Amino acid sequence: MSIMFNRKFQLSVGIVTFFIAVLVHQNLYAQSETQQLITQQQITTPNPSKNQATSIFYSVIDEWQKYKYSVNGKHVLKSVKLPTAKVNFNQADLLTVLTNTRKYFQDYGHKDPAISRNGLLLSQGVTVKDVIKTLEFMITVLEEDISNNRPTRLQDTNFINANFRVIQWSAYNPDQPRQKRLRITKYAVFTHTGSRTKTSKYNIPIYSLKDSLSKDDKFYTKYTKQDVLSGIYEPGGKEFGKVEPLAYLTREGLEEALMQGTILINFTDGSKAFFNVDRNNGISYVRGVKATSQKRYWYFRQVDQIKGYGYKIDAKISIKPGVTFAGDVLNIGLGRVMIMEYNQGGSKRLKMGVIADTGGAFLPNLHQLDFLAGIFQNQKEFRQHIQQLPEYATAYILVKK
Repeated sequence: MSIMFNRKFQLSVGIVTFFIAVLVHQNLYAQSETQQLITQQQITTPNPSKNQATSIFYSVIDEWQKYKYSVNGKHVLKSVKLPTAKVNFNQADLLTVLTNTRKYFQDYGHKDPAISRNGLLLSQGVTVKDVIKTLEFMITVLEEDISNNRPTRLQDTNFINANFRVIQWSAYNPDQPRQKRLRITKYAVFTHTGSRTKTSKYNIPIYSLKDSLSKDDKFYTKYTKQDVLSGIYEPGGKEFGKVEPLAYLTREGLEEALMQGTILINFTDGSKAFFNVDRNNGISYVRGVKATSQKRYWYFRQVDQIKGYGYKIDAKISIKPGVTFAGDVLNIGLGRVMIMEYNQGGSKRLKMGVIADTGGAFLPNLHQLDFLAGIFQNQKEFRQHIQQLPEYATAYILVKK
C-alpha cells in the first residue's frame, strides 16, 4: 500500500510540476515576446502644475533584432487632419498591393514574427490588428468603387478624415536632428541586357542558391561581394558548383540589381525575365560607402513580377510602381498605408501608397521612405521621371477608426 501510495503521490507531484513548468515557460515567453516585439516603456513625469504627462519611449532595433537607440514616440507621431487636396494613385494598382499585403499577413503571419511587431505606432495605440483592419476596409472601398465605375472615395480627404485616424510622422534622424520631413528617395526596376552564358561584354554573374541547400549550410555567408566577383563560383574557383548562375550582366547591371532589388533582363537570345533578391551573405549595408565597395551580396531568384517584402523568396509580396513604398518594416511596420504631401508647381499634392517593401538602408530608419517609381530603360529616363517627385515630404499614416 505504501509503495502504491508513494508512486501515486510521485506521479501526482510530477504532473503538477510539469504543468507549473509549462505555465512558467509560457509566462516567461510572453514576457520576452512582449519585450522583443513592443520594447516600450512608459515614463511618467510629475508636474506639480498640471496632470501627469506620459512619454512613451520606443526601443529601435536593426535588422539583426539588436537595440540601436530609443525614441519618444510622442515626438515622432501625432494625430492630425489631412489637408484638403485630391489624393492621387492608380486605383487598380493600389488595390493589388493592398490585397497582396493583406494576404501576406494571412498566409505568413505565424511564420514571420517581424510583421507581428506593433512598432513605433503603439505609442499612438495602434496595433497590427488595426493595420489589418485598415487594409481590409480600404480593399472593400476600392472594390465597391471600381465595380461601380466611379472615382474612389479614398481620393476624397473628407472621406479619409471621417473614416481614418491621420497620424503625422515627423522624421527622426539621429544624424540630422533638425530634419522634420521625411526624405523621399526613389527606386526602380531597370531593364538591362544580359546573357545566359558568360561573354566578354556580359561577364558579371548573378547567382541563385540551390533548392537542395540545407538550412544549416551557410557557406555563402563566408564570402563578400568582392569574393564572389573574384570568381570563386566560376569554373576553376574553389566553390565552383555550389551555386547556379542565372545570368551574366555588366558591372553596372549587377550594381543596379543589388541596389534596387529587382532587375528585368533582356537576354541576348530574345527572352526576358524578372529577377529578385533572395538571400544575402549576412553582411550589413553600410550607409555612405559607394556601391562597388559594399561587401553585402545578394543571391537572386527568377520571379514573375516585381517583388517587395517577404521572409523568403516564394512568399514575397507582388508590388506595383506608384503605390509602393520601401521602409522600415521592423520599427514602422509592414502594411502601413502612407500619404505623402508635397508641393508641385505651386499646388499641394497628396500621393498614397503602402509600405510593402524594405531594404538594408531602412533597418533601422525613421526618417526616410523609398518610392517605387516604375520600370525604366536607363538612369536618364528614371531621373527625368522622378524630377516631378519630392525630395522631402510631410508623411501621414492612415489607420481605420
